Amino acid sequence: MDRIPLHREWHGDPDSPHPPLLLIHGGGSTIETNWGLLLPLVAPTRSVLAVELQGHGRTPSGDRPATFEGSADDVAAVLASLGLGPVDVLGFSNGGQVALQLAARHPSAVRRLIAASAPVRRSAMVDGFWDGLTAGTYDDLPAPYRDADLAVSRDPEHARRMFDLDRELMLAFEDFPDALLASIVAPTLVVGADHDVVRASAFVELASLLPDARLLIVPGTHGDYLGERLSAAANAAPLHRTLPHLLAFLDAP
Repeated sequence: MDRIPLHREWHGDPDSPHPPLLLIHGGGSTIETNWGLLLPLVAPTRSVLAVELQGHGRTPSGDRPATFEGSADDVAAVLASLGLGPVDVLGFSNGGQVALQLAARHPSAVRRLIAASAPVRRSAMVDGFWDGLTAGTYDDLPAPYRDADLAVSRDPEHARRMFDLDRELMLAFEDFPDALLASIVAPTLVVGADHDVVRASAFVELASLLPDARLLIVPGTHGDYLGERLSAAANAAPLHRTLPHLLAFLDAP
């Protein structure tokens, strides 16, 4: 399969004693919309590598369908090209699904993993999610995502293709096999919110299926605890409450 050349950018302290932290955004997002509040908080003490997945932000759409496996291999190719690994990984939502695939398919690339609001079962989604996605059109793409993509891609059609890729990706989503999850050797923190679009019980199940996992369920909504632009709406308080737990997990011996 042809690799998609992902946009990537470095933030933070290149001389940090911590392993690099790789950020993988969620569906519809850019680096700015997903990590704009988080980056200034972690950059002073860590070297942070943020990527944009197929068809998002400054990354081209390519000619292939979007898959979690394909995106994981794209990310692995970025790490290989930079001579990096193992790195710490924080993936949110669709990015969390990609991060789990990265850890399963490229175990030597991942030291520690945070899978945030990442469903691995179709049944994990709250009532109405699948009906809404099936009926969804480009007009339903929230304006903050559309505007952010246009700001960096400079192409109105890029955001439309991004929407189509993400919608098709989730409509084709199949449950992650238990064997795949059991193969993930990286210590993993499963994170979710109590009013997420993913059921809290699904986070409990995911943590139980991983060989070396901890579980953190925080008060909040889908991504507000990471400062995600649509959910947090510039309110950094949930992020400030949650970030110490994430860093403590990454810094554990």
